[in-house]
Amino acid sequence: MTEDQVTASTKLPYSGLRLRRTSELRERNDWPNACRAHPQARVIPVWNGQNLIAGWQGGRGDARPDQILAMKTLDPALTAGSELVLLGVDGDAPILAADLSAWPEDQARSLADEADFVDLRKVGPALEAQEAALLSYARGMVHWHLTHRHCGRCGTLTDNERGGMLRRCPDRDCGGVAFPRIDPAVIVLVKDDELHDDGVSRCLLGRAASWPKGVYSTLAGFVEPGETLEETVAREVREESGIGIQDVDYRASQPWPFPSSLMLGFHARARTLDIQRHDEELEDARWFTADALRNSGTWGEDRELCLPRHDSIARYLIELWLREQD
Repeated sequence: MTEDQVTASTKLPYSGLRLRRTSELRERNDWPNACRAHPQARVIPVWNGQNLIAGWQGGRGDARPDQILAMKTLDPALTAGSELVLLGVDGDAPILAADLSAWPEDQARSLADEADFVDLRKVGPALEAQEAALLSYARGMVHWHLTHRHCGRCGTLTDNERGGMLRRCPDRDCGGVAFPRIDPAVIVLVKDDELHDDGVSRCLLGRAASWPKGVYSTLAGFVEPGETLEETVAREVREESGIGIQDVDYRASQPWPFPSSLMLGFHARARTLDIQRHDEELEDARWFTADALRNSGTWGEDRELCLPRHDSIARYLIELWLREQD
């Protein structure tokens, strides 16, 4: 892994979106029609969790960072009848997301020439940063609406209000209101701080059986009710590896709409070294030296050791540690 690769991949994708989310359009009862009627309105289509990407040539692997890819937006007229979400405004122009998941595949894929619906994780690193962040936002909002069609109190079909920023139960006796939510999850790189006898620093990584060959990553898990973030970090590391930790240090966060998480990234120091996996979540967990990781591949490559995708905060946490070892 070169210095240029480290520098490029430590910029967290899907964050830093520059879009004005507040707009008077949200307060209008006829906001969908008002947005569609705006001459500069653009729609970001989402079909079965995938985004419309121009320049994608297909293939089984992820896009290369040097590929020229771009998001594709549509005229609102092309998405008539689809539910909308007002993501925000660019100047005065409404930027919307439309859920096309009910469309048959041939109809969805006929929307634009030289463009195709693609899993954002495959192409994220090859997109301009603002486009990646906007597609991430669109994907996350569409997923939330898909999973909150009915009132959680009475089961009635809910109404999409305030530009998609809430769903309201029309039953006045119920009055249920739901707002978009995210699932907070911690992710942590545990370092040993030279506790090994040879004096070489190592970090703890694990792998799930469902991942491609050779992939190892940082440990992660969802925050449970009644926990602080630090307590979640300690619990997840203990459950997945048996390692005790200390000095939990927050490093960064990343929106992760796969499907609806906010990843909160940490480094922590190990108190113990003996790995004992207490649950079935990981297939393996090991200590790795910086040299081993610098000579590794990346997700999807045919290598004995591979790191996570370049668009992930897991990769970011690993590369922060690698830079500290220089």
